[in-house]
Amino acid sequence: MLSELDIWRAANLLIRQHGAGAELEAPKRADLMLDRGDDEGRLLWSRIRLAVEALQAPRGGEPNSRNARSETHPA
Repeated sequence: MLSELDIWRAANLLIRQHGAGAELEAPKRADLMLDRGDDEGRLLWSRIRLAVEALQAPRGGEPNSRNARSETHPA
């Protein structure tokens, strides 16, 4: 079993390799592990998928620029 740090490292590497597609690549690999009967591998890729999603999620403190303008500066 990989450490939490290794999961985040793997997620970062997957994002570097696949960009925005990393969020789709991790579940593909989890499905591959399921097809092979590798439950531990499937769990590992599921954890990596969650880390990828967290890393690619919009940051909480940064509003969408279009919405922020319309809310703070009505036209």
